[in-house]
Amino acid sequence: MPKTLEGQITMEKTPSYFVTHEAPARIYAMSRDTKLIVVVRDPVTRAISDYTQTLSKKPDIPSFETLTFKNRTTGLIDTSWSAIQIGIYAKHLDNWLQYFPMRQILFVSGEQLISDPAGELGRVQDFLGLKRIITDKHFYFNQTKGFPCLKKAEGSSKPHCLGKTKGRTHPNIDPEVVQRLRDFYRPFNMKFYQMTGRVFGWDD
Repeated sequence: MPKTLEGQITMEKTPSYFVTHEAPARIYAMSRDTKLIVVVRDPVTRAISDYTQTLSKKPDIPSFETLTFKNRTTGLIDTSWSAIQIGIYAKHLDNWLQYFPMRQILFVSGEQLISDPAGELGRVQDFLGLKRIITDKHFYFNQTKGFPCLKKAEGSSKPHCLGKTKGRTHPNIDPEVVQRLRDFYRPFNMKFYQMTGRVFGWDD
């Protein structure tokens, strides 16, 4: 990490931190005052998105349905598959709370980041103790991508949208499998809502 001067905030991002067992202890050893921001989304949608990304690189992998179950007949979910395991947010948060208090962790809703980017980034700015500078006027909705984009990126006259790896069309998944996953994640989601004090609405 680069040195941070007084009045500055240094940010660093890595998607795997939240689910890496050793990460909380290492970050705590570096700086116990670190604030953590985690973007989460509906774990079922997240698993399908994870699979879609892998499928784009390895078209010959087994079907989503095949990878989801240890035993399709009994409906036993394979929690060793990373696409499933990552979405058990309560389990990962338990690990982080051994080192950091909840007041130093902010969970950002991936769904709200799309439907209300300014509102969700307002929460981020408040959490970091920053003045709310980013507002609705900084965004426009890109119909092609299905995501909001920044009207003007820093140091550029062009708008900035998420890259081509984002917004891929998901494959059609058997509705029974989706429902089985919803049932599987529900108790974990409820515990996560309780731990964070925020209802993300994934079970509606």
